[in-house]
Amino acid sequence: MKQVADLINLFEHCFFAEFHTVLEGGAEEPQYLPASNGMPSRVVFTRDYFASALHEVAHWCVAGDQRRLLHDYGYWYAPDGRSPEQQQKFEQVEVKPQALEWIFNRACGVKFRVSADNLTLGLEASPEFKANIAAQARQYCIALPVRPARFVLALSHFFGTGDVLRPDLYKVTDLQ
Repeated sequence: MKQVADLINLFEHCFFAEFHTVLEGGAEEPQYLPASNGMPSRVVFTRDYFASALHEVAHWCVAGDQRRLLHDYGYWYAPDGRSPEQQQKFEQVEVKPQALEWIFNRACGVKFRVSADNLTLGLEASPEFKANIAAQARQYCIALPVRPARFVLALSHFFGTGDVLRPDLYKVTDLQ
């Protein structure tokens, strides 16, 4: 069974020295807390959920230098129960993090599930959202930024998954 402690250790190994940032679980709700009062920045995931940890790391990898100075990267977020219009906005901002999360999942050898994050209204991920995630994942395979590339390398080495940066691995038909 995959352990979140492994993700925490790999994240620290990859990023603590350069970015003074830690990954930690145990929260009721995920969030990002920038460094303050000598404490490191914290990427906080829900409880001990492996998928939540990978999702939150993906958000951290997408966030630029200025965004990482802000609580929750300064992003808009509407909780579960979003209107169809809010859901569309949610899907627009989630393409890059979920594409990275898919690559991280593959590097760990675990199945990825698209998250529409709107259980109350029963809205599933739109076909366009899934297509955009798949297209972005394939693009990342061609040109992956440094931070996520470092994490993918560490994950694939640790979990023995080999080369996960092949565009042919990311087909929209594989997304649930």
